Amino acid sequence: MNSYAVSDIGQIRSSNQDFVYASDNPLGILENFYLVADGMGGHQGGGFASRYTAERMAELLSQSKDGEVVSLIRNAIQKVNDELYRKSSSYEDLQGMGTTLVAATILNQVLYVANVGDSRLYVVNDKIRQITKDHSWVEAMIAQGQLDRNSELFYKNKNVITRAVGVKDEVTADFFEVELQSGDKVLLCSDGLTNMISDDEILAVVSRGTTCQETALHLIQKGNAYGGRDNLSVIIIDPEIEEVEVC
Repeated sequence: MNSYAVSDIGQIRSSNQDFVYASDNPLGILENFYLVADGMGGHQGGGFASRYTAERMAELLSQSKDGEVVSLIRNAIQKVNDELYRKSSSYEDLQGMGTTLVAATILNQVLYVANVGDSRLYVVNDKIRQITKDHSWVEAMIAQGQLDRNSELFYKNKNVITRAVGVKDEVTADFFEVELQSGDKVLLCSDGLTNMISDDEILAVVSRGTTCQETALHLIQKGNAYGGRDNLSVIIIDPEIEEVEVC
């Protein structure tokens, strides 16, 4: 297992409210753990929410001694949501804060994914697959057939999310399981990247076969070159799955 995580302030923002966490080593019963969080709610609130979510999730999961992967992550997300919501209600400078979350762990070549909001996870090989589904107003309208993805209304409302950690007393995360194949790379990222770079361009960069660090930094560089209108966060994972020979 090999990974590289990086978060960049971008070209426009005065502060970085994203936070990334990556561990190729065991965290409790998990063999590895990766997370991207994109905070909201002002400079102090957004930055606090994303960092707190990542670090507290890691702390909670490191304490696990048994249990099923999805249940452990779901319970940790709910616990963090409860704590953030109470802090938001108790401290004036943190009111209205929240954060997106996309998290992943790999066990026995199976990728387990959780997401809340519009940070994304992709699996990239000879093609690119978006595994997560954005919890956003525009995606909800598209699903109902009421909005065109190329319309002006789509681009005007692209950043309106419908789920976040810490903004309500309950949170619902979506979960996905993907059986990884030889050559697969995993990308977790905030919308600061995907709003700047198309999926085809991401595929082109990740498919070059460079190291995780070189790939991640190239994606950040490309996002900034296209305007870097938001914070950009990237985690690239190479599960290093060997091809199985069939006799």
